[in-house]
Amino acid sequence: MLYTEILKDSAVFTRVYKRGGRASAGGAVGYFLKNNRPYNRFGITVGKKVGGAVERNRAKRIIRAAYRKNELLLPIGYDIVIVARGDTVGMKSFGLDPFFKKLAREIERSSEKNSH
Repeated sequence: MLYTEILKDSAVFTRVYKRGGRASAGGAVGYFLKNNRPYNRFGITVGKKVGGAVERNRAKRIIRAAYRKNELLLPIGYDIVIVARGDTVGMKSFGLDPFFKKLAREIERSSEKNSH
């Protein structure tokens, strides 16, 4: 991942959930919050409702692959947390392309709103 570090700190996840913006489509929900850094930080969560360990790990692999493919669409300087939904497991990574396009639009929209 070119402009990305992995998020691991649960306090950051919580801050993104509470203070950040949100976009959802299809197989996932994305939360984002400006981090004022020259790179993005990216985290994935998959709840037990998605399935067993095999299904949860597959969902994470699909989301990571889709993120890598769409990373250049996303503005730099954000914490991004993706929450997988149950239907993520049955998708291919290109099935999440519309989701990442929508996420990029929502981030752009929120940054325009905050700059005015």
